[in-house]
This record gives sequence, structure tokens and C-alpha cells, in this order.
Amino acid sequence: MSPTVTIVLIIVVLVVIAAIVYGVQAGRRKKLQSTFGPEYDRVVADTGNRTEAEKELREREKRHAEFELKELTPESQQRYRAAWEEVQIQFVDNPSEAVTTADELVTRLIGERGYPTDGEYDDRLADLSVAHANTLQHYRDAHAISERNTAGSASTEDLRQALVHYRALFADLLGTDPVSTTAGTTTSVPDTSDRDDEPAPAPREAADTDAAPDTRR
Repeated sequence: MSPTVTIVLIIVVLVVIAAIVYGVQAGRRKKLQSTFGPEYDRVVADTGNRTEAEKELREREKRHAEFELKELTPESQQRYRAAWEEVQIQFVDNPSEAVTTADELVTRLIGERGYPTDGEYDDRLADLSVAHANTLQHYRDAHAISERNTAGSASTEDLRQALVHYRALFADLLGTDPVSTTAGTTTSVPDTSDRDDEPAPAPREAADTDAAPDTRR
């Protein structure tokens, strides 16, 4: 075999190996993009390095695989649906307190599904990103408004939006719309657009049931 033929064969083998490696990497990348959706692009942008971003996402998958996740029973689903409807009713009388309750309810649901809830908020986001990436931005937006609510700088419309965002993640985790569509139940977060510029009312010890309109009809 002449040296020229040998060199050509070596080049061909190297090209084939490179193509195989590229194909494997492309397949892994496509799988990560499919799993994490918009979270994939976010992590790439945050790290500034696609290789490091994909390494982080694979670590999230490994951690997620260690969780003992479970589906809710129909009884648990109904209990959470009822709790969410109470949050929306509470919003009419006290938006600030309703958002705080919604945050606590979402955290409780995250824990019941099998995710850890005793760590940092960012860790919780990372854990949820594997199976709930499409609603993760809703959780971020709701959390940001909730923090402004704690600081006393969220308007009533901000709080309404927070409840909308919490509901998106809540429904994703619950596996069903948390709001019943049967007659006599609340179907959406009450519109408080006429109070957009007003600060959220301070939490009260007890609601005046005579003053709060019944939104369940």
C-alpha cells in the first residue's frame, strides 16, 4: 500500500470518527433541548458556554432521577383544587395575603409530589426544570412579585398577575386545572384592573365576610 493511499485512509477514518462524535453530541443536545425547552437556552445564556450549560443540565437530570416522585391521588387532587379556589376567593378581600397563601400552597404541592423543599429557591428551580420546564418562568415571575409583596411594593394588579403565574405551575404539578368549571365555582382570578395603582391592602386578622362579594356564583 502506497504512502498516499495510507494517508487517504487515515483521513477517511478520522472524518468518520469525527462524524460519529458529532452525531452523538448532536443527539445528546437535541435530547436536552427537548427535555428542558426554554430552560436550555436560559442556562446557555447564563453560563455563556454551551458545553458547561449542557453539563449542568445533565447533572440536573441525574439528581432528578434520584427523587421518588409520585402522582397525586384523586383525593389529593380534589383537596388541592379546593384549597386553590379558597385562595382565589381570598384574593377578592385581601390580595396580599392571598399571594402569600398561594406561594405556601405551591411549595406544599411541590413537596407532596416528591421534590425537596427545604433547600434554596434556586435549587428548587433546578429540580423542577427537568419535568416542568415549560411553566418554570411562571414560577420565577410569581416569586419575584411575591418578594415585592413582602417588601410592600407590589400593586394589586401585580398580585393578580402573581396568582396567574402561580396557577400555571400549580396546574402543571397537579396534573389538572385547579379551578372547577362546574356551576357555582370560581373560574378565574378576579380582575382588579380598576385598582392597578393602589398598593396592596395590608393583611388583616380576619376578613369581613359581609363586605366580600361571593365570587363562587
